[in-house]
Order: sequence, then C-alpha cells, then structure tokens
Amino acid sequence: MEYQPVFVQSHPRPSTSKHSAESRYWRQFKHPVFVKEYAPITSIHFSPSKPHRYAVTAATRVQIYAPRTQKITKTISRFKDVARSGSIRQDGKLVVAGDDSGLVQVFDINSRAILRTLDSHKQPVHVTKFSTLSPTQILSCSDDTTAKIWDVPSQSTISTFTSHTDYVRSGQISTTNPHLVLTGSYDSTVRLFDSRSGNCEMVMGESSATGATGSAPVEQVLMFPSGTVALSSAGPIIRVWDIVSGGRCIRALSNHQKTVTALAFDANAGRLLTGALDQMVKVYDVSTYKVVHTMRYPAPVLCLAISPDETHLVTGMSDGTLSVRRRQTKSAEATATDPLRSSNFESFLGASHPGLGEGILRGKAQSKPLGSIDELRIESRRTKRLRDYDKLLKNFKYSAALDSVLRKQVPPTTTFSLIQELIHRDGLRSALSGRDDVLLEPVLRLLLKYVADPRFGQMVCDIAAIVIDMYGSIFGQSPLIDSLFLRLRKKVAAEIRFQKELVKTKGALAMLFSSSVAVNGT
Repeated sequence: MEYQPVFVQSHPRPSTSKHSAESRYWRQFKHPVFVKEYAPITSIHFSPSKPHRYAVTAATRVQIYAPRTQKITKTISRFKDVARSGSIRQDGKLVVAGDDSGLVQVFDINSRAILRTLDSHKQPVHVTKFSTLSPTQILSCSDDTTAKIWDVPSQSTISTFTSHTDYVRSGQISTTNPHLVLTGSYDSTVRLFDSRSGNCEMVMGESSATGATGSAPVEQVLMFPSGTVALSSAGPIIRVWDIVSGGRCIRALSNHQKTVTALAFDANAGRLLTGALDQMVKVYDVSTYKVVHTMRYPAPVLCLAISPDETHLVTGMSDGTLSVRRRQTKSAEATATDPLRSSNFESFLGASHPGLGEGILRGKAQSKPLGSIDELRIESRRTKRLRDYDKLLKNFKYSAALDSVLRKQVPPTTTFSLIQELIHRDGLRSALSGRDDVLLEPVLRLLLKYVADPRFGQMVCDIAAIVIDMYGSIFGQSPLIDSLFLRLRKKVAAEIRFQKELVKTKGALAMLFSSSVAVNGT
C-alpha cells in the first residue's frame, strides 16, 4: 500500500489581530517625518492638481512643500502680520492667504509675486479659499464678523455676509453650487449663505433652536461634495446637519476629549478625519459615523490634510511640529490609474491590446498533437516529494519525525498534525521516550507556548499528561526542565482563573439580558 503523507489540518485562526482591515489601511501611513517650525501651524492645504504640492502656513510665511522629497520648494513671506489659511487653486498656479492685519493676498506660486491685494476686512482674516467651480472667486472669513466673496480680476467684493455676531473662523464654498457658502462662527452658529441674494438662507446651531447663543464656538465646518450634508465642530462635539431637511441635526459625535480643530475628507469622501487638542486624529466611516482608526500625536493638533491620491497625511501641531506620514501605493493601484492600461481605454477602442513593450504574434497556428487521434496515450504522474517528517514517519522513526517539526520555522498546524498522526499510530510515547533535558526542552516549550491556544489546548493537555507520567520521576534533576514545568503550571493556573472569570461574566450578562427581555415583555 502506498504511503499517505501526513494531512495538515487547517484550523480557524483565533482573532489575535487587534486591527481591522480599515485600521490596517490607515496604519500604512507610517514612517512619519517631523519638521519643526518656530510657530504653531495653523493651516495645511494640498494642491488638487498633480504633483499635489501642499501649502503649510505658520507664523508670517506660507511654505510650499514637494510631496516626494518633503522639502520646501517655495517660501512666501510677504506678510505684514501672522499669515493665515494658505490655499492653492485648482490648477496649482496661484496661492491665496490672509493675515492678522486684515489683508487678503493672491500670489503666483512659482514667482511668489503678489498678483492681487484685497483690503476690506478690519480684523484678522482666518479663512481664504478659492472657489472650486469659479476659480476667479475667493472666499474670506474674518474676525470682523463678516464673510466676503471676491472677484480676483477686478479686486472687488461680490457679496458680503454680515449675519454672524462673533468671529467667523471657518467657511467653505459649495463644490456643487458656486453661490452657496457655509460658514461657522464663534457665535455658535453655522450659516448657509447665497451670494445671489446676499442673505443667510439657513441657520444651524444652538441659537437657531433655543434662541440663545450656545457656549461652544464653532471651530470648523465642512460640506459633503454632494452639498446636502454639512459637518461642524464645536468644542469636542462634531455635529452632522441635513441641509435638505432645513438644517436639522441628525448626528452628534463626541469621541474626542478636547476641542476638535480640524475636519477633512479622504479622496472619495467616504472617510472623515478629525484632529483635536487631545493630540488625537480619528477616522470615521461616514456611512455609520463609527471610529475605525485612531492616531496619536505628540502635541495638540491644529490642522490636517490628506493628499488627493491618498499617499500623504500631513498634520500641523500647536508646538510648531509638522508631521508627514506616507503610504506606499501598490502596483495594482498604480496600474488602475494608468489610462493606457485601464479597462475603460480598452473598451473604448473595442479590443484588447498587449502591454507596453510587448509584441503581437501573427500567423502562427496552435501546435497540433503528434500521432493519430485514435492512438492511446498514457499520462505519467509525477510522484510528490515527501517532506522530511513524512520520510521519517514512513521509516517508523517517530522520535526523529517529532524532532523535525519542533523547529521554530515549522508552523504549529504542521507540528500538531504530526503529533495527531503519532497518536493514531500509537507511537507518541515511543517518540517522547528516551529524551534527556536537551531533547525534552523543545517539547515543553511547545506545550508552554500553545497551552492557552483554543486550537490546540486539548491536545496540549493530553501531551502534557503523557510527559508528566513519563518524566515525573526525574523532577529535580535539571533546573531548566523544572523551570519549564513551573512556568507551564503557572500558565495553566492563570488560564483556569481567566476561564472562571469568563463564566462569571457570561452569567452576569445572561441575567441582564433576561431582565431586559422581561421588562420589554411587560
């Protein structure tokens, strides 16, 4: 009869991994590069166009960084006071920034020349952003309680919104309608303005519901790309507002311990990133608004941004530290973004094409099999090579077979499958017999490592009983073997205590569930 190799039984792996697939993705943003500035970093903005340079605003300058080298390529420092909210236009050619003197300036990103100066605000300007749909328009929000939309070519104001009663520290122009502006103020309200009428069309916040101003100022606002839902942060609370239903608050998230200072979407707006003064950055799934990942930073977070291609996560902190985390893209992702290799390109042409650099073979037919069709052909089967432990087991060398699977590089499923085979052959005692302290040590270390593993716990207990029965008479002769037995005993005792606590917890939960069912039933 032909020898049958040892069947390695597959076990469902225990859930030892603490990280979900979502968490593993965000953990790919690693190897942070820390750049130290001499003042708090108040704004980070990525260019929507490649190569996705990003503007970092700190103190009296706006610095443009190259994403590949993390080095400064341009420094714009022509400000009279502290610079605020450096933002890059869609085409990556212009930069707009405000400062604490009330000026709004537009720069050429390459020559750093001042192209336009917009001087109308009387207090510091904390928000300056280009309109996505109207690149010649700029939104500015100031501490003088006003928000303005500017026409860059004429340097004139298109609309001025004066409904807020306190500092306006956040704002955004809708990405679906260039006339809609969302702003957040220290008067605890979020307002939606229409530049065509110049009026406030919607008020969201505590004052809108109660008539009294809330205590928590609005630090940040963010509108979904669809333009139907808005987010705001006031203190440690993030609120979700349904614009379609008239500005109703549909969710309130309180996962941070301190004030939330930064809100940002990923490239597809499927994940929301929030940064706060509690030194934490949290990632939410916008479909459930559950936290799927958390990152800790060495200082309070003031601003954050993620690159449009999701390869860089940049965070600015209150101590002037700029953290840049990078994610290496896989080759499949790079191929998917290549238009010459995408399926859309091939379907557009209506045919499949070879890869770049590959030729096309023409005029060669498939090779036909030799011989006649009715000829009887006998296929030869290649014999599988046996593994080392199978060869030893085939020759009834049980002890050597066991030694061969006690090495570190052998997976535990293979080791315990061979031990199970030895039990079936009634050869386990033979494999364990005649061992000195050197040969007995790997056996005990295997038992010690997997005694609490639910996949092999029962088998480990059976093996331990056999080992104790065979070598119980020599206890005390080897300090190493004695220490391993003591560690095994302590680990078994700890596992028993843990199982007892689990049983108690299970009973307590059963009582709670039964009582809740009884209450609901009545």
